[in-house]
Amino acid sequence: MNFSLENSVNQPIILPKKYNVELFIKREDNIHPIISGNKYRKLKYNLIEARKQDYKTLLTFGGAFSNHIVAAAVAGTEFRFKTIGVVRGEELTNMIDENPTLKHASDNGMQFKFVSREDYRNKDSDEFIAGLKAEFGQFYLLPEGGTNDLAVKGCEEILNNQDIHFDYICCSVGTGGTIAGLINCSQPGQQVLGFPALKGSFLKDDISKFVTKSNWKLIADYHFGGYAKINLELISFINEIKENHDIPLDPIYTGKMMYGVFDLIKKGLFPEESKILMIHTGGLQGIDGMNFRLRKRKLPLIG
Repeated sequence: MNFSLENSVNQPIILPKKYNVELFIKREDNIHPIISGNKYRKLKYNLIEARKQDYKTLLTFGGAFSNHIVAAAVAGTEFRFKTIGVVRGEELTNMIDENPTLKHASDNGMQFKFVSREDYRNKDSDEFIAGLKAEFGQFYLLPEGGTNDLAVKGCEEILNNQDIHFDYICCSVGTGGTIAGLINCSQPGQQVLGFPALKGSFLKDDISKFVTKSNWKLIADYHFGGYAKINLELISFINEIKENHDIPLDPIYTGKMMYGVFDLIKKGLFPEESKILMIHTGGLQGIDGMNFRLRKRKLPLIG
């Protein structure tokens, strides 16, 4: 698999001197064109385990614009697994070619099963999984968003010896696997800050299942109304970061996290001389999906 871990470098972001903090972003988005950031980290040990157990098929879950769905499909192509995506929303059945995410996954051989939102809520039940096995045969199950013990193990490898001097580690939060890995591999004295991309108080409990340290907290003020919600201010911010720093940001996760970090810096909520590291979790394929929706709403696009 053509991964470039050496491209995951800490890129400095120059801020006005008045803020008196040092800010960097770890470019995990450069690991692979599609299986980038936390998707690579989460899939790594799961694919090793699937191969070890001699599974031929991967099955996973996601929404219409899921980064995880595309990453699993591309990983299936490169590692020679069949892939099945259980996708939320029966209305998407005849929209595969219109949807850039689903088309990309389909082009990489993923077979879809579209289910109603009501049925999707039961996707983790034994009865639902049994029905999938009756329909598709045996498969290696990747949970929605890819988070499980092996995914957390992979995310524990994001930080390395070059990162021990940072005071704060910041990342976006979806299902909680990435931040759990960062917490587990964080150094004494480091604070891990998570910026949830969706509403809900359940995330803290989900993350706590995978960690024992207490040096972390969630900052729930920058979800912009909920999962995949966006406004003109966020679009403008993402485009300015691309223009001024040559850093592409996805609008679902890293864009919101970075907006939050910048806002906290402007408000003076980081101590002076703090060293802050943001984690770019990839997911740049989501830009096409968001622009697909923005065109329909006649809003500015993400560059």
